[in-house]
Amino acid sequence: MKCGFVSLVGRPNVGKSTLLNSILGMKLAITSNVSGTTRNVIQGIYNDKDSQIVFVDTPGIHKPTHKLGNLMNKKAYNNTEGVDVILFLVDISKGFGKGDQFILDRIKDKGIPIFLLLNKIDQVKNKERLLSDISKLKDLHDFEEIIPISAMKHDNVDLLINCIKKRLDDGEAIFSEEDLTNVTTRFIMAEFVREKILELTREEIPHTVTCYVENYEEDEEVVHIQVLVVVDRDNIKKIIIGKGGSMLKEIGTRARHDMEEFLGKKVFLETYVKTLKNWRDEEKYFLELGLKEEDE
Repeated sequence: MKCGFVSLVGRPNVGKSTLLNSILGMKLAITSNVSGTTRNVIQGIYNDKDSQIVFVDTPGIHKPTHKLGNLMNKKAYNNTEGVDVILFLVDISKGFGKGDQFILDRIKDKGIPIFLLLNKIDQVKNKERLLSDISKLKDLHDFEEIIPISAMKHDNVDLLINCIKKRLDDGEAIFSEEDLTNVTTRFIMAEFVREKILELTREEIPHTVTCYVENYEEDEEVVHIQVLVVVDRDNIKKIIIGKGGSMLKEIGTRARHDMEEFLGKKVFLETYVKTLKNWRDEEKYFLELGLKEEDE
């Protein structure tokens, strides 16, 4: 059996989480157009009859403007150590920019095979330009593979899996076939709510908004979930609640749909918002986000 670890790296919004979901055939990591959506390192475990591949989805690497950004970048870089393959994603619809080059310079000397994935090819209308871009990118580094993909439409994802398998050693499965991820179901449920907040409020809400599952009760047919949304300013709380609670209701409706699809059961969801001023500066903030190592 082919077994190994594969890290997904790239700038924010290049499609890392979408690719992870496409590979697994299920929604595990949340996605949005807001930078900083992925804050924690999420492992997705792919199993088929002859392989087990642990994919590590990392936060988007970006120019940090605050402590949280620095910690997210550190998490991303740390999770390119000791893996068997690095998948370096680029949004080819926007071209290869300075941010992409910055990341390549940080990972190219690690001695780990790098696959350059040119994502969002479905948005590139000029195919001749795509071929020209591939020709130019070949000179940047001795990539193991350069694969145009569309994570959203699953184009060339099966080809990618086969190429990865060729770079992995034979070994025993690392996890059982029933394991899907390293994160808990409670974490995934809270992330569904955070995704809908980012989706519906866009740039009005900073990505430091955090969600917790305060209560989770499950029986054979129904799951009762209570989610707390934590913000650090009252004006943000008002935006999330909306006029007459309309925004919070829509957030809950959309999140509940994803929860029911994931769990395969009916979900009763209760969401509420709490302001904790100066919370951003507290040690607890970074510990709760899973972004602070114990030895820091």
